[in-house]
Order: sequence, then structure tokens, then C-alpha cells
Amino acid sequence: MSEAPFFSVGIDLGTTNSVVSFVELSEADGEQAPLHVLDIPQLTAPGVIGEKKQLPSFLYQAHEAELARGDIVLPWDPEPEAIVGELARQLGSKTPIRLVASAKSWLSHAGVDRRAALLPLQSPEEVERISPLQASIAYLRHLRDAWDQRFPEAPLTEQDLVITVPASFDPAARELTVEAAQALGLRQAVLLEEPQSALYSWIQSSAGSWREQVKPGEVILVVDVGGGTTDLSLIAVTEEEGSLTLNRVAIGDHILLGGDNMDLALAYGLRAKLQAEGKRLEPWQLQALTHACRDAKESLLADSNLDEVAIVVPSRGSSLIGGALRTSLTQAEVQKALIEGFFPRVELNDRPAAQSRTGLTTLGLPYAQDARITAHLAAFLARQIGATGELQGFASNPSARFLHPTAVLLNGGVFKSAILEQRLLEVLNHWLAADDAPPARLLQGADLDLAVSRGAAYYGYVRKGRGVRIRGGTAAAYYVGVESAMPAVPGFAPPLEALCIAPFGMEEGTEAALPPYEFGVVVGEPVHFRFFASTVRRDDEVGTRLDWWPEEEIEELEEIEVTLPADKHSPGDIVPVHLAARVTEVGTLQLEAVSREGGERWKVEFDVRSDADKGEAPE
Repeated sequence: MSEAPFFSVGIDLGTTNSVVSFVELSEADGEQAPLHVLDIPQLTAPGVIGEKKQLPSFLYQAHEAELARGDIVLPWDPEPEAIVGELARQLGSKTPIRLVASAKSWLSHAGVDRRAALLPLQSPEEVERISPLQASIAYLRHLRDAWDQRFPEAPLTEQDLVITVPASFDPAARELTVEAAQALGLRQAVLLEEPQSALYSWIQSSAGSWREQVKPGEVILVVDVGGGTTDLSLIAVTEEEGSLTLNRVAIGDHILLGGDNMDLALAYGLRAKLQAEGKRLEPWQLQALTHACRDAKESLLADSNLDEVAIVVPSRGSSLIGGALRTSLTQAEVQKALIEGFFPRVELNDRPAAQSRTGLTTLGLPYAQDARITAHLAAFLARQIGATGELQGFASNPSARFLHPTAVLLNGGVFKSAILEQRLLEVLNHWLAADDAPPARLLQGADLDLAVSRGAAYYGYVRKGRGVRIRGGTAAAYYVGVESAMPAVPGFAPPLEALCIAPFGMEEGTEAALPPYEFGVVVGEPVHFRFFASTVRRDDEVGTRLDWWPEEEIEELEEIEVTLPADKHSPGDIVPVHLAARVTEVGTLQLEAVSREGGERWKVEFDVRSDADKGEAPE
């Protein structure tokens, strides 16, 4: 029988970098629990092992003749299944067609089969492809093995484990993250939204002084710009029985906009500069230039005294373009591209632009069409104007045009640049001044690279009843589509109702029985379930039935195809059932259909599977 865990471990499974932090539970004392960051052994050059706080989230599919067997030996594995981390990043910058990158963004892409071998995208047939799920497993495997080497007496499979995900991750992406952990024996993992994790880190690092920095009635805006996504969240400060409490009241849409977009913008700028010099880049070289820009950007943002970074783009042969291309990325070019391209001054009524699309496009990630993060922020705050309406201590302001944050917490390496930090605060305070509201202040003290992982470790500690916990629950209300039974009418689909199965803020580990409505489920043959979500409908209770809704209030999620086992029934039978919903301990959502007679149960999970049968057998 396993002993109680020694540690609370937090993993930031990031788009660009992954980090592991931990709290030794025997050392923890209230909110001042000491946090540590794991030094992760990894290949930093062929045959060379180094330790870094971050594991670059890259996987390289090397050619069989590219590296010797001894070049990729890890301390715990003489023949690792994959090359991940710093060496993968270095090799991929020279040969990008063999590099798996942005696996986390692909894991959230509902438009593809996330279990299919897709990556590296557009690589030649000779390069083995893997799925976004397999890539995530590879990164977690390396982190698990690094942990086990450091703490052989306390393997990671026996520790309390928290893995972070973007707040806007849909249920399927959350489920796949849990599956990646479970594939490695990490069955105890729970999920935490990254903006909340950043706030937990700020709370912990304040050593208890956070209560002096915020007061009841305040709203904290968390802006988390990561490698692949921009996450927006609102945390309200309330008071109960004389103690301050924190409530997550809103999250933004899933915005695929972050460091990846910035790297590409810088690469396009340098490509134009090279073309002006008469130098042509092939498509594969643009990929290499993009990876080089990422490295240069990180160096320039981290050191404002650094004027420029040299960039070399490899060539397949000198006959093509006269050998390797050489240029440089300057501090001024980075700041101009990022400030004006991603954080421009916009007015409160500006909204992200929707561009017309061509009929054909290459397969790729569904990036946000408008790169202006400030425009996305304006839309988010206007949409969430009523987010604090039901909380005590928050007075309504009929003349307000958007929800007024009083404090801002930033997260993500891009905000290492003081200029970007200042520009975001400047734009927000311009909007507040136009609404006759006081300016928002910046909450200091967050570690922009490590905060998410540190906050996750602290959250695991908080789950044991220590420290302060942010109230959250589900970040949206969830609905299942119910089709009306009616005669076929040419040209018209049957009317569809949206039935609320989980209200906004439903806590993990709880179950909601729907009112005694009776529905019919089809068993023994493939059927489709349609699910919906809303981040603004806070008043809908379990069992609320909607026959109409404004398009901007409810978003349809990925359709799920299942075959529910017929068991005692014939294929195609319609079985009368009642419905119940459950939010699992790890933060995923399950819908359960319970037979009116016989007590059979079918579970329909927010899952994505490559086969047709996703429904579980009746219990």
C-alpha cells in the first residue's frame, strides 16, 4: 500500500516550455509554503546533459544518420523514444521539417483528430509523424523521469499532481490532457486553469501580504500571453466572515494568439528585409527563420540593454542563394513589431476584425484572425460587464460600458518587456478614464516564466485545506442539444433545444441531477451528441431548456459521435432515460443517461476518440 504523498507537484505543460515546481508538504506552513522549481536534466548538445528550469516543449524526429546512438543518452534511459527539450529545439531550428512544435495548440484544435499522426505538419514522408497527444505524453514522460531520478524514494505516480491548462481549453482538450498523464501512470493528476495558477503564485510569493494589496469589491484582471494562447480571466475579491475570498467570475474565449504569432510576425519582417537585399527564402527557410526569431525575441525581451541578436538561416547548398543567410534582429524591431502589431492603442468600442477567408487553405492551426490583443481585451471586458452582478459588495454602474478592473496581473514571458507591460496598462487605463473610473494598478511580484508551475504546486497544497483557495468551478455553463421528435419537413431540420446540464461555476467532484424530464437515447448504432457552452449566461440552472438564444451568448462545441452499447436492447432502440451531469475531480465533464427501467447507465464523456465507439457500457 502506498504511503501518503510527500510533495504537491505542479506541472506547467506549456506550448513553448514546460516547468515542474513542488512543495514539500512536511515543510509547508500556511500561505508561506516554500516552493521549489525542479532542475530538469536534458540534452543541451549531442551527448551533453545540462540542467535547466525549463524543458522546451519541442520534439525532434532525427534522421537515422544524423546522430550517433550515444548522442541522445539520458541519465535514466540509454535509448529514449524521442528527443525532446533543448537539443530538439536547437536541431529543429536548423531542420524545421523534422520538428514537432506547438503540440499544446494542436491538442486544443477541435478541427482535427488529435489522436492522428499529424506532426510535424507538411513534413516529407520519410519523417515519422506523431499525434498531438503522443507529443504531450513525450514531454510528460521526460518530466516524470526527471522527477523520479531526483526523488527515487517518492516517485511522481505517488505524489499529489496538478497540471495546468488554458482557462479556455474546451472539455475535450482537458480530457486529452488527463489522458496523457494517465498513460504514464499519473492517474492522480488534477487540472488547474493557468490564469488562476498565476494568481496562486502571486498569493504565495506575497508571503501573506496580498490581503494588504487588494480589498473587497475589487476585480483583478489576469492577462496571460503564452506561447500559443492569450488567456483572459477576471477574479473578484469578496469578504466572508471578515476574511477575504477570491472568486473567478469570467474567462475569455479560446484565443489562439501568443508567442508563436509574434515569432512569425518578426520572421516576416526579416524576410522583407532580406528580400530588399535581393535574397530569396524558400518556405522551409522561413520556418527556420521563425524559430531563430523566437530565440532572438526571448533574448531581447529578457535584456533591454541588448541592442541586437545575429540570426543565421541555413541553406541546402551554396548554389541556391549563396550560402547561409545572415541578418540580425534589433531591439527596436522587436518592440515596434510587438507593440504596434499586438498591443496597439485601440478604443473601447474596437473589436477583433473578422477577415474574409479563401475557399482553400493549407492545414494548420486556427489562429486568431486579428493579432491585436488589446482589441480582444476590449471585447472581453465589454462582454463580461455583468460578471460581478450577483456578488455582494459590487455596486452596479448603469453608465459603465465594460467591467472595470481595479488591478492587473500579467503572466507570460512576453511581459518581460517593460514597454509592453506599460502599453497594456496605458490602453486599459485610457478606457477606464473614458468611463470616469479610477485607473487600474499593476500587481507586482509574479515570475513570468515560472509562475504557472509554482501556482499549480501551491494549489495542490491548498487543496489539502491550507492557504487561500480561489473559488471557480466550471468556467462556463454547459448544454446538450435535444432534438424535437416531429414529422419530417422538407428543407427544415427538427427544432433543437439546449438543455443546461452544468451551470456556471459548478464545482469539481459534484453531480447535478436534472429535473425529472424524460428523454430517449438511441443505442446500438452511431449517433451524434451536440454540446454547447456559454461564458456569460450565469443564471441558467440545471434543467433550463432554451429553444432560442442569441448567437453571441452560446457557442457550439465539438460534436461527439458515439455508439452506446445495446446490451439488453436491439440496435436502434430508443431507451427512455433521465439525465445527470458530473464534473469530475480532474475538471472534466460527464453526461450520464440513466434508464427509467433496469437502472442501466450510459456515460457520454467530452472526449475525442479516433474510433466510433466512445460511449461506455451500461453499468
